[in-house]
Amino acid sequence: MMEWTLAGLFGISALLLIYSIYTSSRTAKVEHNQIDLIHISTMKEINSIQDSIRNIEIDLDVVTREAGLQLSPEDRIFKREVIDLFKRNYSIASIAEMKAVTESEIEQLLAPYQSTKEEGRKVANEN
Repeated sequence: MMEWTLAGLFGISALLLIYSIYTSSRTAKVEHNQIDLIHISTMKEINSIQDSIRNIEIDLDVVTREAGLQLSPEDRIFKREVIDLFKRNYSIASIAEMKAVTESEIEQLLAPYQSTKEEGRKVANEN
């Protein structure tokens, strides 16, 4: 009788092991499919962003050629960094110190951007 009980318990444990392996493999497949879908979605978003960046670069190239601007890549990067610092509310003095140029050079470079920013504040304050 004891042998039958042990054999029965062994058989039940084998069945439970097989069932456990089967359910875990199904769960793994479902999770893998979800990961694949997320990956595909992310890749579509990345491709869309890359297309947008490419279009912006082409638009920038068209605008600079139409305007007749001749900026070297170094000058363009310098201006971009200065304008970025200004828009993040760094003072002209601190920008000049970071970029190792005079404050008047920074003021001259930022002149078009300061007037529009101050005009926007004036309009907002008048209302």
